[in-house]
Amino acid sequence: MLRLMREHASSWLIKIILGAIVIVFVFWGVGSFRQEKADRIAFVNEEPITAEQYREAYNRLVERYRQFGAKLNEDMIKRLEKQAMDGLIDQSVMRQEAKKLNLRITDTELSKSIRKMDVFQYEGAFSNRLYRNLLNNNRLTPESFEHMQRESMLGEKLKSFILSNVKVSDQEAREWFKWNDASVSIEYVLFERTKYKDIEPTDEEVKAYYEEKKDSYKTSPTVKAQFLHFKPGAHTSGIDIPEEDVKEYYEANPGEFKTEKTVQARHILLKVDKGAKPEVEAEKKKAILDILEKAKAGEDFAELAKTHSEDEGSKVKGGDLGEFNRKRMIKPFSDKAFSMSPGEISDPVRTQFGWHIIKVEKVNEEKIASLEESKEKITKKLAENRGKDIAYDEAEKFYYSVSDGDDLAEAAKAAGLEIKTTDFFTKSGPRKGVKDRSKFASIAFELSPMQISEIKNFGDGYYIFQPIEKKPEEIEPFDKVEKRARRNLIRKKQEEMGEKEANDFLAAVKESGSLLGEAEKAELTLKTTDFFKRNASSIPDIGYEREIPKIAFTLSDEKKVPKEVIKGIKGYYVIAFKERKEPESEEFDKEKEKVKERLIQQKQFKTFNAWLSQAKDAIEITITADFLN
Repeated sequence: MLRLMREHASSWLIKIILGAIVIVFVFWGVGSFRQEKADRIAFVNEEPITAEQYREAYNRLVERYRQFGAKLNEDMIKRLEKQAMDGLIDQSVMRQEAKKLNLRITDTELSKSIRKMDVFQYEGAFSNRLYRNLLNNNRLTPESFEHMQRESMLGEKLKSFILSNVKVSDQEAREWFKWNDASVSIEYVLFERTKYKDIEPTDEEVKAYYEEKKDSYKTSPTVKAQFLHFKPGAHTSGIDIPEEDVKEYYEANPGEFKTEKTVQARHILLKVDKGAKPEVEAEKKKAILDILEKAKAGEDFAELAKTHSEDEGSKVKGGDLGEFNRKRMIKPFSDKAFSMSPGEISDPVRTQFGWHIIKVEKVNEEKIASLEESKEKITKKLAENRGKDIAYDEAEKFYYSVSDGDDLAEAAKAAGLEIKTTDFFTKSGPRKGVKDRSKFASIAFELSPMQISEIKNFGDGYYIFQPIEKKPEEIEPFDKVEKRARRNLIRKKQEEMGEKEANDFLAAVKESGSLLGEAEKAELTLKTTDFFKRNASSIPDIGYEREIPKIAFTLSDEKKVPKEVIKGIKGYYVIAFKERKEPESEEFDKEKEKVKERLIQQKQFKTFNAWLSQAKDAIEITITADFLN
């Protein structure tokens, strides 16, 4: 059974055919297809959630955040831990609610869904042989795959049932657009924290600050572990792959050997701002037609791009966009470029960015590599997969030779295997020695000292590990954090001085009614921003400040200044309303369908969450004390 649990996360099938139903793993779970050896850590009514399910959910979240370059500090880890558990509870609730509503997927619906999947098509029709080969190559039976697909479709049917009556009227869309696309400008005075110099707290003050904030100087809990790493690469040399295996893989994975069509092109862009007036639109179109006339008369396209294009990224390269596939460019641009021949220059193409002229330099047609051309690549891949199997077999053999409480180092020595030992590490994971640090850490912190883990795949092979010592969090002594405490106290005093001065200034403004007058009197710099919207990612002249737009849009000619100063990244702001600008009705007419689509998505999201919350309130949810601790 353990062999069926091997993780081949990089296989082509998992990425492609299961990509369409990956929500099964995230939304419904796959507990019915694995051994549930792990402890039960929660119950939703009588349905259990296991530690193994929790680890998988947590590791998926960690991987998602890593893909976006997020750094995992202790606060983030705690949030992900909660998110993983909440997600598993939601999955269970939805499974049970679907049953209550008697929702089901018929065999006909399931069959149609699978038969439509592109990866099972051969020469335009569903191939039962290809279907079974693909599943078999990835250790899936048709029964298990069809169960997962049925569960995925059931989830979509449940959501459709709940959200079927969600609608958005034109009036709702207009009101939201008017609210969302309004813009304001403000006047402001900034009291920067760094302007308060020469703050030198005494040793006694620093020590008192440390005593008050002791909890801020806690160390993170740590663990030290030893582990074995069974590397697939150590077994790939000398593996003989039969010709028939190569041929079978080639036939079962047609998409893997297809190179999609690409185009190499240049373009000239004249930008047209969103909501531009008709006369501006007409002026830009006339200008692009003039440039087109020059290009078709034989003038060098690259030089025309350098002179006229408003695409700063490509104009310095003569408008060269390099080689791209159809999905990389916006649809109207791609549709035109992929219909052209090498050397051809297009008529003007309108996209959301403005007017383009395209010149295609080269077309690389779609190509499917032959079996002979692909033989070396397939042989290497199959050898690597065989190496994974051998490595797993070794890990499995060792795993069944030890018991919890055995010293992994001694057992490894007896088996002639190399043991590695980490330094103490936090929940972020060991600094070196393992590929998936956070996954390693999440499991290590769940295990008790000297408890041996199950076999784990971290992408670079199989691991078996054992925590050998754990240290709880503790407050660091004053002598170790004195410098940090001093810096924190200085910053606190700077913020207090800035806040006091800003509050005194705001009180004076409220009394006199003039921000400008009080700024001149106090010899402070008064600045005015350009217009910005309530969801602005950056405010002109200020930068990113989340609170300023929230408060700025509560102000008006009748209420010029807010009740309180605003704490920002650089210091404290005192702001005042300058001007408000409503969006033009013509802008709404252009954006109406997009606005309605966005609003219905928001409405569906809120409706579904409200439904889920209500369903959870009616269900008994229990999390075991051992897990919480």
